[in-house]
Amino acid sequence: MMLELCVIFGGQSPEHEISRKSVTSVLNNLNKDKYNISTIGITKNGAWYLYTGDYAKIESGEWEQDTENKKKAILSPDAEDKAILVFDGDKVTKIHPDVIFPVLHGEFGEDGTIQGLFELSGIPYVGMGVMASANGMDKTSSKIVFASADIPQADWVVVNKTDNFEDKMDEIENKLGYPCFVKPARTGSSVGVGKAHDRKELKAALENAAQFDRKILVEENIDGHEVECAVLGNEDVKAATVGEIMPTVEFYDFDAKYNDNSTELQIPADLPKETIEQIREYAVRAFKALDGSGLSRVDFFVKHSDGSVVLNEINTLPGFTNISMYPKLWGAVGIEYSELLDKLIELAEKRVK
Repeated sequence: MMLELCVIFGGQSPEHEISRKSVTSVLNNLNKDKYNISTIGITKNGAWYLYTGDYAKIESGEWEQDTENKKKAILSPDAEDKAILVFDGDKVTKIHPDVIFPVLHGEFGEDGTIQGLFELSGIPYVGMGVMASANGMDKTSSKIVFASADIPQADWVVVNKTDNFEDKMDEIENKLGYPCFVKPARTGSSVGVGKAHDRKELKAALENAAQFDRKILVEENIDGHEVECAVLGNEDVKAATVGEIMPTVEFYDFDAKYNDNSTELQIPADLPKETIEQIREYAVRAFKALDGSGLSRVDFFVKHSDGSVVLNEINTLPGFTNISMYPKLWGAVGIEYSELLDKLIELAEKRVK
């Protein structure tokens, strides 16, 4: 008997386009002999549609103009019904998914909000729960969680949009120095991230980050290898190998991640075996500290000066594009893309609430 799988993509975050890239890869790699797939697209304005058209139209956004193959739809919070309601004029039909697979990034996608709706619906879903998603998405909250788990991190300062930036810049200069990184607290894919080398650049970076979030994280610069580790599991958590990012630009920003084909990924990373094992151990520890489930990609720096490992951040719904690190890391240890999707769906079914 085929499993009823609902895949959700798009969303209202600045990472909407990345979701469309990710979901295209996911849909193309799902085993069509195992799953009866329904697809829900969420527009940037937050409208939900059941989309039954060509997957090839999703990445470009053309699916939104495909009126013959989309109908308004919404996930019901009625846990007795466990249904997606599809509207066709005055007629309402229902889809009853066994599992929901959210291929969503950023705000309203991996911050616990839509996970709360999934919980209300009573339908199992891929990925972390409400609290883990919220803490994982908020870089300032996750800093506190990881500190309690005794995982080394870069030093930081939190800035609120309403703070006096001049006073905060004094604090940042005294505590962190230059260069430093400025990040909106709750975005991913390096959206709104800037690197400041002096006070003028710092002010500009703070003002830019404030366009994306009311809370901003400023971190000390770590001179080191940028590496990532993929994590998979619920109670029994496994870490894949470690990959290194080698961008040709000064830092791994949005364009380097998704538009710059010159960025190289080295898997496994060219690091000592003991360093790779330390990263894998920290990745699992970070995942468990958040009370994680399903999947995450955990990012680190390995300092050039002494080879020590520093946690950067966790991504609770990492990219799934054809060039994304998460599926590539599992592929390097023998779990190919389609099998990885199967495992994530199985973990969703087995997750203990």
